[in-house]
Amino acid sequence: MAARKRGELLGLLRPCFVRAEPWLQAGKYVGALVSDLPKRNGWTIAQQVGDRAPLRTQRLLNRAVWDTFAAMRVVRRFAVAGLDEAARRAGRRQGLRVGAIDETSQVKQGTATAGVKRQYLGCVGKVANGITTVHLSYVREQTGHALIGARQWIPAGHLSDPVKLLLTGLPPDLRFRTKGQLAIDICAEARADGARFDFLCGDEVYGNCTELRAFCEEHSQGYVLRVPSSFRLTLAPGSRSPAPRRSPACSTMLTAGRSAPRGRLEGPALVWVGVAGHRLPAALPADPPPPVQR
Repeated sequence: MAARKRGELLGLLRPCFVRAEPWLQAGKYVGALVSDLPKRNGWTIAQQVGDRAPLRTQRLLNRAVWDTFAAMRVVRRFAVAGLDEAARRAGRRQGLRVGAIDETSQVKQGTATAGVKRQYLGCVGKVANGITTVHLSYVREQTGHALIGARQWIPAGHLSDPVKLLLTGLPPDLRFRTKGQLAIDICAEARADGARFDFLCGDEVYGNCTELRAFCEEHSQGYVLRVPSSFRLTLAPGSRSPAPRRSPACSTMLTAGRSAPRGRLEGPALVWVGVAGHRLPAALPADPPPPVQR
């Protein structure tokens, strides 16, 4: 089944490549990535796909001409349709559809990689040299999930340096985008391809992005975004308050999205659930009220 599905996806990707050779090499490369190789690098992948050296895969990744964004669209539609069909076959047609936004870091040595800089990398738990990419996952409740969009975050300092742009191969007209703005770009592309979510979720990096919340409101998209305790809530015109803290023992039943699916959210961090008609109440108590003595 898996091999057949990979073959089907590879066929759909053919128009994204100018020449047949890079397209065929891309199929070999993906096959090696999803194999049970204990360690994946240029040489082990070459050995897995039957190449004498990693030059063909390196050429694919570095110099081959193919339409990256068209390929993303093909993969996104394929993944969403596959998960929806799996949910239908399992009798979970009404299960939640969640869009999970998060960034992933990767350690990179040197200075020649686009977007590389010293920053906090979650994969190693410390400040190190590396890159960061914002991802969107499509999650079907009790069915599965798949990445359906990605954008690499490029530091502003790289985009203002003509030498850095030239050395790393970045387009000269590329403009700086925050991680929240990159999330908007990815979500807009997913919507354009027909992907629909009961709600989007993300951590405080995205909860702090006013533009992302406005994007969700504009498209009547439910969202559950974490915000820090320093986040300020507007309770009424001219009245502002810091975000209330919730007790770990406190669980509140909330709704999100136009279909108002039910879900229990627990933990010490405040989450902001928003869309027209599905907002948090103006005041959320820090702890459950004491029982009434009778």
